Amino acid sequence: MAGECYKSGMDISPLISRVARGKHGSEHLTQAEAKLVFAQLLLPDADALQLGAFLIAQRMKGETSAELAGFVEAARSRITGFGAYAAPPTAVDLPCYAGKRRAPHAYLAAALKARDAGIPVFIHGVEHIEGRITAWQLLQQVGVKRVTNLADAHVALKGEGMVYADLADLCPDLFRIYNLRPRLGVRSFANSVARLLNPISCSGQLNGFFHTPYADYMAGANILLQQPRSLIFMGAEGEPELYADRQKVVVRQLGEKVTRLTFPESGCDYYPREPMDMQLLSEQSVAMVNGEISERGRAVVQRMGEAFAWAAQGKMPTEWKVEE
Repeated sequence: MAGECYKSGMDISPLISRVARGKHGSEHLTQAEAKLVFAQLLLPDADALQLGAFLIAQRMKGETSAELAGFVEAARSRITGFGAYAAPPTAVDLPCYAGKRRAPHAYLAAALKARDAGIPVFIHGVEHIEGRITAWQLLQQVGVKRVTNLADAHVALKGEGMVYADLADLCPDLFRIYNLRPRLGVRSFANSVARLLNPISCSGQLNGFFHTPYADYMAGANILLQQPRSLIFMGAEGEPELYADRQKVVVRQLGEKVTRLTFPESGCDYYPREPMDMQLLSEQSVAMVNGEISERGRAVVQRMGEAFAWAAQGKMPTEWKVEE
């Protein structure tokens, strides 16, 4: 719960040592151990050397579902008001931490349609990502409200049906660690933790990833975190956007059950490989949410609309099948 306290100065070096013993000697932490060590490293006065060592050691070892769940619990304890505000029953959590550079934001066009159809959507992410257009950079152009705390998010979600909150405001301690990527030179587990935060406890979650193994890790973490239902999938450029074609992985987590899903390909063009001009990408993204949309974009928006409906109500789309 928010406000949970951890004693500063606890000796976490034995836990770091277990993770950092190299290819053949490293050990996984339990969920409770992961929560304990990350709670210490989230403190503003955490030892920078220990923090860097732990992030790199975990990067080399790879996180487990139990570790991710523990890290998320620690981060949630640093969010003011976590657990105090209940999202509407059909609300969907949409974490956006990758940004786009190759094609317009079809998933946000679908999110706005979902909102207009009565599905509340809570969006969280980071305001700026170098070389990419973030969710917030588009949402602010189409009038979506930004809030800085969960109390205001609760009110806005009930009244307006969609709201954006930035990680820098919700959990500054996690944002500080998330923002170390340029200095570390590699991505850390802070990115996955941010995606799994679900700050206002929405029953449904749509979560994109870039690296295939994270499908099972994140689904397992959601089970341990008692997430009611989520779709976790290979997302376009790492954002929570399904592909119209060549969709590699879609994992459905429903309570403690995890299955893989498939759906028919649309027959449209494949997702672009080359980056776009940023100004043109911004203009096309705004045009898309205002209804000017390509054939491939329509196919993506349709699939994402089905995903939002499932996340909100748990009803399986007609064309989606459980993978044999």
